[in-house]
Amino acid sequence: MASVSQSPVNLSGSLSSATTASDLLRSSINGFNGVPLKSLGRGHVGPRRKGLNVTAKVRKVKKHEYPWPQDPDPNVKGGVLSHLSHFKPLKEKPKPVTLEFEKPLMDLQKKIIDVQKMANETGLDFSDQIISLENKYQQALKDLYTHLTPIQRVNIARHPNRPTFLDHVFSITDKFVELHGDRGGYDDPAVVTGIGTIDGRRFMFMGHQKGRNTKENIQRNFGMPTPHGYRKALRMMYYADHHGFPIVTFIDTPGAFADLKSEELGQGEAIAHNLRTMFGLKVPIVSIVMGEGGSGGALAIGCANKLLMLENAVFYVASPEACAAILWKTAKASPKAAEKLKITANELCKLQIADGIIPEPLGGAHADPHWTSEQIKIAILESMDELQKMGTEELLRHRMLKFRKIGGFQEGLPVDPEKKVNMKRKEEPRPGLISDKVLQGEVNKLKEQIMKAKESSSVDMDQNGLIEKLKREINYEFSEAAKALGIEEKLSKMREEFAKAEIEQLSSDQIENLENLKNEFNENLATAPNYGRLKYKLSLLKEITEAKIFAENYKKTLPLKAKVNEKFKEVLEKSTLKQKIENLKDEVEKSGVSTIEEFDQELKEKVLEVREEVESEFVNALESSGVHVTSKLGQGSMSVIKAKVDELNAEINQIIQDVIESTPDLKNKIEMLKLEVVKDKNTPSKESKEKIEVLQQKIKEGVADVMSSAAVKEKYEQLQAELAELSGGSDGSLIKEPSYV
Repeated sequence: MASVSQSPVNLSGSLSSATTASDLLRSSINGFNGVPLKSLGRGHVGPRRKGLNVTAKVRKVKKHEYPWPQDPDPNVKGGVLSHLSHFKPLKEKPKPVTLEFEKPLMDLQKKIIDVQKMANETGLDFSDQIISLENKYQQALKDLYTHLTPIQRVNIARHPNRPTFLDHVFSITDKFVELHGDRGGYDDPAVVTGIGTIDGRRFMFMGHQKGRNTKENIQRNFGMPTPHGYRKALRMMYYADHHGFPIVTFIDTPGAFADLKSEELGQGEAIAHNLRTMFGLKVPIVSIVMGEGGSGGALAIGCANKLLMLENAVFYVASPEACAAILWKTAKASPKAAEKLKITANELCKLQIADGIIPEPLGGAHADPHWTSEQIKIAILESMDELQKMGTEELLRHRMLKFRKIGGFQEGLPVDPEKKVNMKRKEEPRPGLISDKVLQGEVNKLKEQIMKAKESSSVDMDQNGLIEKLKREINYEFSEAAKALGIEEKLSKMREEFAKAEIEQLSSDQIENLENLKNEFNENLATAPNYGRLKYKLSLLKEITEAKIFAENYKKTLPLKAKVNEKFKEVLEKSTLKQKIENLKDEVEKSGVSTIEEFDQELKEKVLEVREEVESEFVNALESSGVHVTSKLGQGSMSVIKAKVDELNAEINQIIQDVIESTPDLKNKIEMLKLEVVKDKNTPSKESKEKIEVLQQKIKEGVADVMSSAAVKEKYEQLQAELAELSGGSDGSLIKEPSYV
C-alpha cells in the first residue's frame, strides 16, 4: 500500500508552492487567512508521475469594513452609509407615475412647462403668467390633497415611488448596520432588520421592504414576507430585549406571502409566535405604518405601545378590492368598500386603533421623502421619550391595555361629550343650487298633470310648493346679480336707512336715491353673469302661475260644467225636440250636402229655428235649476265687445300712468306703499296694516279724480250702453277694474 505522507504536496495557483497542505489546515489557528474549506473541496486531486499535486482556486471576496470605518471619507458618493449596506441609491431616476385623480394637476403642470418653454424660445417675459399658473397649481394641489377619499389614499399608499423602509432609515439614522437571517432557514429579503442610532440613541429597526423598481420588487417579493422573514424579526426582538434596545418597526406590506410552501413552513405559526412574543417584550415598541398595512402580515410586527400612521397610509384586515369582491361580487366597488372599512389614518385614530398621524407633504411622501423622514424621526423620538419614562410593568400593561380597549363598548353609557360637540344639525340646502334641468323637469311634470286634468275633468294639483321654490331661486339669483354688479352694499345701506326712518317721514332725496338705484340695477341687469338663469327662472315662474290660475278656475267651473251638461242632456231627451232634431237630420241627409254653407235658404231657416228652440229650452232649464244666464251673445258680437273693452281698459290704464308720472305726490305715495308691503311681507304688524290701508285709500282717491274726467267717462258710458243693448240688459261687468299698485 502506497504511503501518501512520504511524498511532498505542492500547491499550484496563486499561493507559494513551498506551502504544504498541513500548513493551510492549521492557518485558522495561527491567524493566517488561507483558502476556505469550500475551495479545498473544489481542488483537483489525482495521481501524477512525480507524486500527488493539489490544485485550488481562491474565491474573491469583496472586503467590507465592519461595523463602521474609523475615518470615513465624507466625499464618498452616496454618503458614509454607503459603506454599510448593499442598498444603494438608484442610478436612474424613478419614472413619474400619475394617479387617475391627479390628471387635472398634470394638465396645469404641462401648461406651466409650455409657457416656460415659450418664454425661453421667444425671449419674452411671461413671468406674470407663470406665477399665476403656479399659484393655481398650488391651490389645486392643496384642494385635492386636503379632500382625499379613502380609495385615493389607498392609491397613494401603493404609489410605486413612495419611499421604502431603508429610504427612511438611512435618512433618519446616523449609523445603521443591517442584520441578516433567522438562523433556521434563509435570509428573507422582504423583511429588513438592523441596529441604528438617532442622535446618539441606539434602536433596533425592523420593517417590510418593498422594491423601488420591478427588479427590486421581484427580489423583495413585493414586500410580502415568508415565515423566515417573521422568524428573523423574532430573533432580532429577542436580541433587542436582551440588550435593552428600544424597537422601531415599519409596516408596509399587502400581507404575508400566502403560497403553498409558506403555509407548509408554518406561516400562521410564525405570525402567532411574533404576536405572543411582542406582548412580553420589556422594551418600548413603536410601530409606524408608512404605506399599506395588510392583515396579519402587518400585525406580526405591529403589536406596539404606540402605532403611528403616515397621513396617507392605510391599515386594514382585508384590501378594499377583496372586501368588494366578497360583499358586492365585483372589485369595481372598491371605493365604497374603502369608505365602509374605515382604513385611513383619521378614521383609525377616531377608533383609537392608531395613536397618532405623521404629516406628509402635499402630493404624498414621494413628493418630498427627506421632509417625510424628518417628521418620522421627530415622531419616533417624542414617542420614545414618553415610553422610556415608564417602568417595565407599566410598559407591559400599557401595551396590553392598548389592544384590550379596541372594539370594546357597553350599552347604556352616555354618548362621549367629544362626539356630541361634533354632531351638527343637518344644514338646509341653500337656494340657487337647483339645476335648470331639475326645475324644467318639475314644470314639465306639472304640465302633464294639467293635460291629464283636462282629459279626466278633475284637477288635484298643488303648485304652491313649486312656486315658492322658484321664488326662492329667483331671489337668490337677484342677490347674486346684485353682488356681481357691485350694488349689494348700496342696497344694504338703503335698507338700514329705511328701517330707521318712518314711512311718512321718507324724504324726497331718499325716494330719488331709491329710483336711481332701481334704474341702475335694471339697466345693468342684462350684463350680470347669471342673467340667463334669472330670465329662465322668471319664465318658468310665469308658466307655473298661469297654470295655477287655470287650475283654480277650472276647479271652480267643474260643478257648474257638470250641472250644465246634465241639463243639456235632459233638454235633448224631450220628445218634441228629439223628434224635430231627427226630422232635421233626415232632411240634411236627403239634401246630400255636408256643410251649412251649402244648404238652401229653406233648410238654413229650419236649422236656425231648431237651434233657437233648443237654446231657449236649455236657458229655461238652467234658469229653473238656479243657474242664471246673463248673456246670449253670439261669438262674433262677443269678440267685438271684448276688443272694445280691452281698448278702453288700455286707454284708462295709460291715462292713470300718465297722471301718476306727472303727479309727484301720488307717485311718492305709491313708492311708500311698495316699501311698506315689502318691509313687513312675512309678519305684518297692526301698525303696518293701518299705514297700508291709509296709503291705499289716498291713492284710490287720487285715481278717482282721473276717472271722473269727461273723455273717459263718456267712453265708459257709451260702451256700457252697447253691451247692454247686445246682451239684453247686462251691466257691462266685463270691464276690468284697473290695478293701481
